[in-house]
Amino acid sequence: MSDPEPIKEETPEEKTGPVDQTPEVPESTDRDKGEEPKETTEAVPDNEAARKRKNLLIAVGVAVVIILVAVCAFVYITTPVATKGDTVSVYYTVAFDNGTVYESNMNNTVPIVFTLGNSSIITGFEEAVTGMSVNQIKTVDLPYTKAYGAYDPGLVQTFNRTGPIANTTFVAGQLYTVHYKTSDTYSTVKILNVTPKTITWDANNPLAGQNLTFTIKLVNITRSQ
Repeated sequence: MSDPEPIKEETPEEKTGPVDQTPEVPESTDRDKGEEPKETTEAVPDNEAARKRKNLLIAVGVAVVIILVAVCAFVYITTPVATKGDTVSVYYTVAFDNGTVYESNMNNTVPIVFTLGNSSIITGFEEAVTGMSVNQIKTVDLPYTKAYGAYDPGLVQTFNRTGPIANTTFVAGQLYTVHYKTSDTYSTVKILNVTPKTITWDANNPLAGQNLTFTIKLVNITRSQ
C-alpha cells in the first residue's frame, strides 16, 4: 500500500480593496406590498354525479322488486289450487303428539280420493287440503276438535250375542266393522270383552280425543263439472 499523500493546505488570499458591506435585501412579497393573499382552491368532489348514481341504483332495485312481485303473483294466480267441489287425490301420514306414526299411505301406489265439501273427511284435514296445489306437501297439527272429536264413553256398549253376531268369533282387542242397516253406514269398533252370551265393544274412533299431526301430499285435482 502506498503512503497517503499529504494534503496541501490552501491559504486564502486576502482581498485588496474595500469590502461591500451592503446587506442583502430580501425581495418583497405580496403581503409586504399590501396585497391580499390569494385563496387556494381545493378540488371538490362531484356530489351531483354521486347523487345521480345513487338514485339510479335505487330505481333499479325498486324495478327488480316490482318484477319479482309480479312474477310471484302471476304464478300464484295461474297455478290451480284445490277448492270446494273438487275431487282430490292425496297421500298422507298421521302421527300422535309424541311423533309415533299411527297410519300412512305415503308408500302406497294408490292415494285416497275424496271430494272437498262432502263431509266425508274430518274437518281439519279438509281445511288443510283446500288451497293446496298439485305436488305440494303440507304438515299441519290438528287438535282433536278438528280431527276425530272427543272420546265419548257412551259409545262403549255391551250387546247380547244374538242375531248376526251370535255365531261370530270375536277376540278382545280386534277391530270389527259394523254395518248399521237403518242408516246404511259402516263403523269400525274395537272389541273390549267377549263372553259366551255378551260382547262389549268401543265404537269411538281409535283416534278420538287425540291431537294429531298430518303430513299431506296432494297429487291430483279434478275440477267439478
